[in-house]
Amino acid sequence: MPILLKTRVNISDIAKALNLTKSTVSRALNNVPTISDQTRRLVLETAKKMNYRPNKLASSLSNGRTNIIGVIIPDAKIEFFSKVIASIEQTLKIKGYSILLYQSNESLESEITGITSMLEAQVDGFIISMSLETNSFEHFEKLIEENKPLILFDRIQPSIDCSSVSIDDYKAGYIVTKHLLDQGYKNIASISTHHKVHIFNERFRGYVDAMKEAGINIQEEYQIFGELSPEGGITATKQLISMPIKPDAIIGGDDYVALGVLNELKSQDIIPPQKGIIGFSNQLFGQYLSPSLSTLDQKPEIVGEKSAELLLEHLNSKVKLSAKKIVIEPELIVRESSRRDQNKKNFRH
Repeated sequence: MPILLKTRVNISDIAKALNLTKSTVSRALNNVPTISDQTRRLVLETAKKMNYRPNKLASSLSNGRTNIIGVIIPDAKIEFFSKVIASIEQTLKIKGYSILLYQSNESLESEITGITSMLEAQVDGFIISMSLETNSFEHFEKLIEENKPLILFDRIQPSIDCSSVSIDDYKAGYIVTKHLLDQGYKNIASISTHHKVHIFNERFRGYVDAMKEAGINIQEEYQIFGELSPEGGITATKQLISMPIKPDAIIGGDDYVALGVLNELKSQDIIPPQKGIIGFSNQLFGQYLSPSLSTLDQKPEIVGEKSAELLLEHLNSKVKLSAKKIVIEPELIVRESSRRDQNKKNFRH
């Protein structure tokens, strides 16, 4: 004999059990004032006994909302993005929203697929950090044309007419370079991505301006564009230390690149700050390396909170809002890898 699976209890089942109309049961469950206290109590008690669970999705769809936000990130393994997600989820949960998460894995095609899937799931809006491959923006512009709220964070594109949350990446590039210059380093190399992503271009521009301000000509061979990975850092460092005039400090495009730089230098018996190293993102592992890694904190918790708040602002507005750009101040964290005066403790500014 086949086993019959128990179907989910719905409002009709409760109404039938109590000999009430579905509309009466619905009003009682939703605490409508026109329902008597006695009927409300009876309906709630019966619903509990029958293990009734409200269909939030169906209820939301009837109001034109799912209360689900689509979040697309390049890679959840990167600590910065995992912290942003946690902050977004915490901020949205208070307002009754949940998130649908998708990883692009640094692929433009995958990013577009993620957006398509989330539109099919009828998400109310999007919070997205672009992939490294994203060099065309039609998929974002289509969302804007369809009046889907879109917030870009971290990896933003100023030409897109949507709200965004980012750190001041130009200032970030400037202050890490200025710190190295203040520590007495002069031949400062930069390892960044070969992808033309706005934030990395801005960081590089800050690096160039800080060097120019110090009256130091940047050698073209000190500008390495490769992969944002430990392997990318290792490859670039091998190239840099094989040069006739070797750099005395290296800026990694992120902390993973800086990790590769550190490992390669140590394999050559070069221990920072003999050569200075600094990264970006303030990954947790940086403080436990030997020497500990100087870095630039991108404030992921604040980025996530502001992104969620900005999206809610667009969702709850009765009129279409103009694009709003939130720019957060970066924070320099100085540790052993770039600090020549080792008597000073780690500090932030």
